[in-house]
Amino acid sequence: MAKKAASLAGQLVFLSADQQAFTEQQLKLLAAIDAEGSITAAAKAVGISYKTAWDRIDNMNNLSPRPLVSRSAGGARGGGSRLTELGRQIVDGFTAMQGEHAAFVSRLGDQVHSMADLAGFVQGNALRSSARNQYRGVISGLTRGAVNVEVSLSIGDSLSLTAVITKDSFENMGFAEGSPAIALIKSSWVLLSRDLAIASSARNKLVGTVSRINKGKVNSEVVLDLGTGKSICAVITNGSVTELGLRTGVPACAIFKASSVILMAT
Repeated sequence: MAKKAASLAGQLVFLSADQQAFTEQQLKLLAAIDAEGSITAAAKAVGISYKTAWDRIDNMNNLSPRPLVSRSAGGARGGGSRLTELGRQIVDGFTAMQGEHAAFVSRLGDQVHSMADLAGFVQGNALRSSARNQYRGVISGLTRGAVNVEVSLSIGDSLSLTAVITKDSFENMGFAEGSPAIALIKSSWVLLSRDLAIASSARNKLVGTVSRINKGKVNSEVVLDLGTGKSICAVITNGSVTELGLRTGVPACAIFKASSVILMAT
């Protein structure tokens, strides 16, 4: 069988101030939500699971200064959802650019000869993270120590995170007050409590309401709605879910250490 010739394909990525906002996968989901008015129906339309759809919506809203999708729970089809004005503006603009992008990639493909080398370079320089919680924000405060630096990151209206990183890491990433950054927090590092006034040595406590629980054989994925389109996910045992009395609509707080927050420069 003859080997298939290398070809050039590209994905259009929307950037805001040189920061990745979303790609064609997210666009398809947003467009489906606009058309269907339901997370369940939109997920089916684009060929992904209901959980994956929720994960992508949470990620987009967490990384956006304003929500792209607003939703309400309940209903026979899993609740109503709609695009916000910002979400619809982004979808319309992104769709208009796709035709121009396709034509550009086609022209560029005719000029690229070493496709294997190009593909290897792109694959080697792609950055992905398994961290379930990702937030884009702006550094709002710094406390410098002899070894570490405590960094306050504003991620939205009245929401902020605290991270502790080494002084070397701080200097290598060129951070300063007012710098943009992305915070990563693994869901297994997040603790949950029903006591909203709980005292803890952990520097971070985010208060919200349980928006959904995805139960597995041993553990459950619990998502808290923090308001203003932001959310946080924790993975805890099924026994803990029962002992804490966690269910949709119940107030709870997420607790995690400053050392559990990983910062990335953008």
